[in-house]
Amino acid sequence: MTTPSFRDASGQDATGVQRTTTSLRAQKSRAEGPRLSVGFILARRFTLCAFANFVDVLRLAADEGDRSRPILCDWTVLSDTMDPVASSSGITVQPKERLGDPRRFDYIVVVGGLMDETPSLSQAYHRFLHQAAEANIPLIGICTGAFFLHQAGLLNGYRCCVSWFHHSDFLEQFEGLNPVADQIFVVDRDRLTCSGGASSAHLAAYLVDKHVGRAQASKSLHIMIIDDALQADKPQPGLPLDLKTQDPIVQRALLLMQQNIDTPISVQDIAQRMGNSKRQIERHFRLALNTSPQAAFLDMRLDFAKHLVEKTQKSVAQIAVDCGFCDSSHLSRMFRRRYGVTPQSFRQTTYTDVSNAPSN
Repeated sequence: MTTPSFRDASGQDATGVQRTTTSLRAQKSRAEGPRLSVGFILARRFTLCAFANFVDVLRLAADEGDRSRPILCDWTVLSDTMDPVASSSGITVQPKERLGDPRRFDYIVVVGGLMDETPSLSQAYHRFLHQAAEANIPLIGICTGAFFLHQAGLLNGYRCCVSWFHHSDFLEQFEGLNPVADQIFVVDRDRLTCSGGASSAHLAAYLVDKHVGRAQASKSLHIMIIDDALQADKPQPGLPLDLKTQDPIVQRALLLMQQNIDTPISVQDIAQRMGNSKRQIERHFRLALNTSPQAAFLDMRLDFAKHLVEKTQKSVAQIAVDCGFCDSSHLSRMFRRRYGVTPQSFRQTTYTDVSNAPSN
């Protein structure tokens, strides 16, 4: 079987690192059962899309065609109470088994949910996750699942991936950690985390590639109308941007800018966070976008300000704060230079155009 080329947070081959922390079950002869067995813990109000994408990659890789027999892979939803678990969309999932012995799985996956509506996992789940960690079974956090792993004390010393959308929440709640919000997933020894959504399919494909085979991983993604497996360091898409590029260094820099749009950071800070030099960042921006990082950051902030002026009733002073400008005068000056009108005039024109639009 060809192993993937993904690198973990320390720059080592993720597969080589994880081989030393393989679960007892993974050490058994594969003639005894599936090559890849995954146990799922679903937090209340979990993200259905992230869970379904992960499971469907396993399902499609497990059997010939689309027959869904758990031959090469199996998957089980675990519970401490066996009560149905409601997703954030309101659809419920019925667990299949109680927690039991975690060593029967190769991986334990925690699927997180809505930040404001999801309580901590129960002590039974915490004990189960600690038992898994002590048995050297890799733990996976999907979407906000990284929050739960950290609450259980199982991410100390690890890098972890969180969605760009929850980056600030993570920093507020978990001081001292260094969450990664500019990659779709992170493999750091025996902890794997991903930002959720479609990235969970790519993390699942990474596991299928490692344990079952690249052909099965590709087959799963192709049936799901996903062209190819993405590597771990593929940048998260973030907010929609007019600044389009396929350059991963520029994409990651733009994402860091988005995360700091209200408190602009310097190009030097961006370069340090990414592990690149300032000159490298500037060169990539010039080649990819024919502009400088500073100019791109200003364009991004002005675009966001324009959106807020047009779509909200916030004051120009508040919009200036939200977009990282010194004050309303600074915003108005830069806004006029870019769009030819002040924010106040633009808002009034937009309101007038909507008011005068013909009704059906």
